[in-house]
Amino acid sequence: MPFPMSPSPPARAAGIAFMAALSVLMAFGPMSTDMYLPALPRMAEVLGSTPARLQLTVSSFLVGFGLGQLIWGPLGDRFGRKVPVVGGICLYLVATVGCAVGTSLAEVVVWRVLQALGACAGPVLARAMVRDVYGREQGARALSTLMLVMSVAPLIAPLLGGQMLLWFDWRAIFWLQAGFGALALLSVTRLKDTLPVASRATLHPHHVLHAYLDMLTSRRFLLPALTGGFFYVGVFSYVAGTPFAYVVYHHVAPELYGLLFAIGICGMTAMNVVNRAMVPRYGSERMQQIGSIVALLSGAATALTASTDWGGLPGLVAPLLVYIAMLGLISANALSGAMAAFPQRAGAASALAGCLQFCFGAFGSAIVAWLADGTPGPMGWVIAVSGVLTCVSTLLLRPRGPVPAEPAARATETVRAAEESGRAAPAP
Repeated sequence: MPFPMSPSPPARAAGIAFMAALSVLMAFGPMSTDMYLPALPRMAEVLGSTPARLQLTVSSFLVGFGLGQLIWGPLGDRFGRKVPVVGGICLYLVATVGCAVGTSLAEVVVWRVLQALGACAGPVLARAMVRDVYGREQGARALSTLMLVMSVAPLIAPLLGGQMLLWFDWRAIFWLQAGFGALALLSVTRLKDTLPVASRATLHPHHVLHAYLDMLTSRRFLLPALTGGFFYVGVFSYVAGTPFAYVVYHHVAPELYGLLFAIGICGMTAMNVVNRAMVPRYGSERMQQIGSIVALLSGAATALTASTDWGGLPGLVAPLLVYIAMLGLISANALSGAMAAFPQRAGAASALAGCLQFCFGAFGSAIVAWLADGTPGPMGWVIAVSGVLTCVSTLLLRPRGPVPAEPAARATETVRAAEESGRAAPAP
């Protein structure tokens, strides 16, 4: 039991609905990026561009997704979680329609940035809702549960995209994304706020900026935040590089790309299960360290096989599978640790940690595009460097002194209030 309370059956039912709604919000990233990956080579032909330039639609989305979180986080701390989420989803719907009707690469890139600005409201405020209810260790378990559930999104998104290309053109994929946005909007209509009015922070620019500066100078925040950021360099190098490494270089059919992509997602899902089970015993920081060491080793193996073509397609897929699987040990623990450092500013902490992840990720995908030489080599080396930096940040940028424990009374009162209002789950 996470807290000395036994939730009633109605509270458990409300908790399941709560976690289901948060899972949908967390899925905005993969549903907006992974679904259209199989269509990138075809989009390059229709829009009269090159495969390397089409990767701008990935990196531009990641930049918007990362920077937009810096806006939604403070808005969530000031106005609560629900209203900003609804606003973000509405912006996402408008921009997604714009992507579907775009006629040039420049138009699609602009709409992708706006799409990202709306999409990022969901994950950043979903993480803040978890932080509103749970402490660091239970928060890591809750986030692992969310990532376990929402891992279905990156599993089925490229499969859906590849199958739709068999019947429709690439624009239909964006219409399908709009349908997902409408479903997400429906899922939050009954979601109640987890942030009491009395706990809401000011939105004055000076205070918001000061809060972000405090986080950037806090070792307890930077340890997990940088670990997550460096790891995402490799994650989005994988996202941007594998469509061309698999489809163009290794001649994999676009409709089969999703099956290869799903292999890594299955590994990530398995590691989320392991993380959820092991965090109570070993702690989130230890699990994060294990994941970082494995990311270092698998990243080095990826660089070797991608550069030498040793083992062909299986030789490339195998280390990539291991690397991506470590997302299950690194991401939830890194985010939970970052938010635990500033519980009174959970929205801003979630936003800044998420911003670092996606901005670093955008940098990684841009480097892959810049170094593109028609082989998987550049992707492999970027992933290898990402693994090294992830491991170094975990092992060397350790917080000084003991991490202050959260008052048990605060956690208990938060859960009790959430259960009485039927808006939060018992810890997963």
